[in-house]
Amino acid sequence: MCGRFTLASDAETLQQVFFDFEVPMNLSPRYNISPTQDIAAVPNTREKQAEFFHWGLIPSWAKDPKIGNRMINARSETLVEKPSFRNAYKRRRCLVLADGYYEWQKIPGERAKQPVYIRLKSQKPFAVAGLWEVWQAKDMDEPLKSCTIITCPPNAFLEEIHHRMPVILPADAYAQWLSPDEQSVDVLQPLLIPYPGEEMEAYPVSRFVNRPTNDSPGCIAPLEANDLSLF
Repeated sequence: MCGRFTLASDAETLQQVFFDFEVPMNLSPRYNISPTQDIAAVPNTREKQAEFFHWGLIPSWAKDPKIGNRMINARSETLVEKPSFRNAYKRRRCLVLADGYYEWQKIPGERAKQPVYIRLKSQKPFAVAGLWEVWQAKDMDEPLKSCTIITCPPNAFLEEIHHRMPVILPADAYAQWLSPDEQSVDVLQPLLIPYPGEEMEAYPVSRFVNRPTNDSPGCIAPLEANDLSLF
């Protein structure tokens, strides 16, 4: 799964990488983005503009928005089978902006898992395939936009760290994924594949990141560089 990630790149860098989209210039660096928080994503509307979405997809038919707490991720293999994701997969897709993410690796003989930070070797920001929805209760003035991150089996580089990884899309797939038109599964499914492992890197970080309220550069500092006070 993908349960924590970062978007610490400055607005200028984001705009250079995602030059086809309008990115907010007032984004603050975030080193420990957690479920139920607002995250930056580009929906498949014709505006091509990054917006903020609640992380945890809430289907339009949901009676309780808390259902979104269980829908931070969507498995690529079962999108067409799940009622919560089926319609969004065809009609409401998005790119979630990130520049790294965390997984917790099992350590033989130890109870606690080791947090690992994963990013591109280039250290550039990237886009993760996602789905979005709009939900509104009768007593709400404004609708709530929410999204989920799509995951797939890991590439060879990451399979020893975790059994899932987010679907990182290459730039040449953005236009297809963000088409505002309804898309067929035959067209979309080939896009949901593991990103090349040779373009990625990973290193252990402190358990400082385990606490969602910790949101500072210390979260991504290599373990050997962390001060012991962070534990």
